[in-house]
Amino acid sequence: MRIITPAEVAKQAGNKYLGVLVAAKFARYLNEFPKDQLGGSGEKLTTLALQSLVEGDLNYKLVRRRRSEA
Repeated sequence: MRIITPAEVAKQAGNKYLGVLVAAKFARYLNEFPKDQLGGSGEKLTTLALQSLVEGDLNYKLVRRRRSEA
C-alpha cells in the first residue's frame, strides 16, 4: 500500500484541502460503478482516487457557485 502525503496532494491540486475534496468527489463517482468493473485491486475507493490525483490522471475544473439573489 502506497502512502500519499499531503505535500503530494498539494503539488497536484494547489493545496491539500482542495485535493482531498476533489479526491472525495471522485471516490463517490467511482462508488457508482460495480466492484468488478473497477478492477480487483482490493484498495479502497478513496485510495484509488488519491492515487489518480497524485499521478495526474484526474482532471478537474473549479466552478464558482452562483449566489442566489434574495
